[in-house]
Amino acid sequence: MSATMSLKDDATPSTGPLLSVEDLRVTFQRHGEKPFTAVDGVSFDVHPGQTVGLVGESGCGKSVTSLALMGLLPKRGNRVEGRATYEGTDLLSLSDKEMRDRRGRDIAMIFQDPLSSLNPVVSIGIQVTEVMERHQGMSRKDAMPRARDLLERVGIPDPNARLKNYPHQLSGGMRQRALIAMALACEPRLLIADEPTTALDVTIQAQILALLKELVQDTGTALIMITHDLGVVAGLCDEVNVLYAGRIVERGDRHRLFARPRHPYTHGLLSSIPRLDSPRGEKLTPITGSVSDNLPWTSACAFAPRCSHALDVCRQESPPWEWESDGRGLRCFNPVDPEEVRRG
Repeated sequence: MSATMSLKDDATPSTGPLLSVEDLRVTFQRHGEKPFTAVDGVSFDVHPGQTVGLVGESGCGKSVTSLALMGLLPKRGNRVEGRATYEGTDLLSLSDKEMRDRRGRDIAMIFQDPLSSLNPVVSIGIQVTEVMERHQGMSRKDAMPRARDLLERVGIPDPNARLKNYPHQLSGGMRQRALIAMALACEPRLLIADEPTTALDVTIQAQILALLKELVQDTGTALIMITHDLGVVAGLCDEVNVLYAGRIVERGDRHRLFARPRHPYTHGLLSSIPRLDSPRGEKLTPITGSVSDNLPWTSACAFAPRCSHALDVCRQESPPWEWESDGRGLRCFNPVDPEEVRRG
């Protein structure tokens, strides 16, 4: 491995990135308590038509990253640093009004819980059309036919009737589809999906993922997929970024990463998933401890207390970001040996 390349020098398509995130840091500060860094120097690129995954356990900084990019974090009690360049403009430097003008028009987000994300006292039709009224200057009368077409496009049956329904009258899958329709209303170039299949049954999950994949292929929209579900990553993402304690610890093409995970955390996530080809009664191999069992990145590897490959140096120094010959990025002093992956 070589440390001569920077975190931003990953192999990417020839076209320039639509979004370039550089050294993003989010620190929360409550009165009388020590500052807590939720996102610690995250950098990645997203190109048009590309699906980039942010993967990790709950609490690793995935959702905070997306909220920071969308300008949706509270204005008090936190500090956001770094750059998020979208078509030459740093999103983190925009005013509230400037960011409101971009949200929904250029960048849209599908939130994790559709029931709490939709207004319970406003009909689905009005919630979809208000995006077009706000950003495209359309009247509600003119926007309603397009809203109906959007609901039909995302697979909601009888869209004319659903426009008049309220969120509680829809199933979980249809509410999530309605959120996707709202996100697509102004044809944004960048879509952020934060755990879009959480709490949905497996059949609806498959339908939602197929819909997102089709939208990316048909429109060239760039997609950031935030999830803890590696099955989602395997079927949807082009590039995978594995986060732990606010930092990316491994990055690579999904095929290489699944075939040969190098970071012990990535290897642990994959090893803890049940396999259909495993012998009956074989036990899973969970990652010991919890996400709160970590060391500060400033002086150690945060994953060291839970890592079966940890060395003394892992508790004494912060591992640098390095690149391997296959274009994979890694932050680890003692990576998993390929032979160990093969035996697993």
